[in-house]
Amino acid sequence: MSQHTGHFGIDEAENDTPNLDFQGTTPYDDYVRASVLTHLQQPLSDDPGEMVFLVTTQVMELWFTVITHEWQTAADALRQDDLPTTLAALKRSTYELEALNASWKPLAHLTPGQFNAYRSALGEGSGFQSAMYRRLEFLLGEKSASMLVPHRGAPREHAELEKALAEPSLYDEAVRFLARRGFAIPDEVLERDVTQRYEPHEAVERAWQQIYSGTPAGTGAPSDAAPGVAPGGPGDDLTVLGEALTEVAELVWRWRNDHLVATRRAMGAKTGTGGSSGVAWLEKRAGKHVFPELWTARSYV
Repeated sequence: MSQHTGHFGIDEAENDTPNLDFQGTTPYDDYVRASVLTHLQQPLSDDPGEMVFLVTTQVMELWFTVITHEWQTAADALRQDDLPTTLAALKRSTYELEALNASWKPLAHLTPGQFNAYRSALGEGSGFQSAMYRRLEFLLGEKSASMLVPHRGAPREHAELEKALAEPSLYDEAVRFLARRGFAIPDEVLERDVTQRYEPHEAVERAWQQIYSGTPAGTGAPSDAAPGVAPGGPGDDLTVLGEALTEVAELVWRWRNDHLVATRRAMGAKTGTGGSSGVAWLEKRAGKHVFPELWTARSYV
C-alpha cells in the first residue's frame, strides 16, 4: 500500500485519505498565506491581459524579497568570515535570479497595442518605485539617497531603505573580506562612504587579478590553496567566491537586458510610466556591470 501523496495530490488508497476536516483555515494556508496572495490582484481595466501583468509583477516582488534575503545573509556571513554560508546563500540566489529572469516570459512579447490596452491603469506607477527592488540594488552597491524620496509617504519602507543605504553592500563586505585575507586594499576603499554608489578601484582589480592568477598580495608565490587544489583554479576558495559573485553579476545584467527588451517591444522609445526616459534609461542601466573589478581583472590574468 502506498504511504506517499504528492505535494498537492491525494492518495485515495484505503486508509491513506488525508485529514480534510479543520476547525478553521487549513494549516497550509496558515503557513503559505495563499488566500492572501491570491486575492491581492485588483485589475483596474477590463482588459484580460492586465491580470497577467499584475500577477507577474507581484511574483517579481516576491523574488526580490527572497534574493534580498539571500544577499543580506551572504553579506552578514562575509562580515563573520564565514565563507561556506556566504557561498551557499549566493548559490541559492543564482537559482532564484534565474526564476526571476524567467518572469519576463509572460510580458516579453507584448505588442504596443496589447500594453496600451491597460497601460493607463498604471497611472504614474513604475518599477523603479519598488522599495524591495531598491533594497536589492543597494546590496549590489548601487546606492543613491535620492531613491528614498518616493518612499517618504511609507514610513516602514523608508526606514528599511534608509538602513540599507547606510550599511555596507554585499560587494563592500566582499572587498573587506579580501583585505582581511591579506590583499592590499587601501583605506580609501575600506572606509569609503557606503551611502554612495560603489566606484571601481585599481587596488580591488589587482586583488581579483592576483586571486585568479594564484598569487596573493605582496608575494610572487602561489596562494595557499587547499591540498590538491590549484591556486586560482575552480577549487580555490577565493576563486570560488569570485565566481559566485560573477554569476550573480551576470544574472543581474541579464535581468536588466531582459527588462530593456521587453520594454522596447511594448512601448518603443516613449516616456516611461513613472516619468523616466523609458528605454533610454534602461539602456544606460543595461550597459553597466555590478562588481566591476571582477570583470576588468580578467583582462590581466
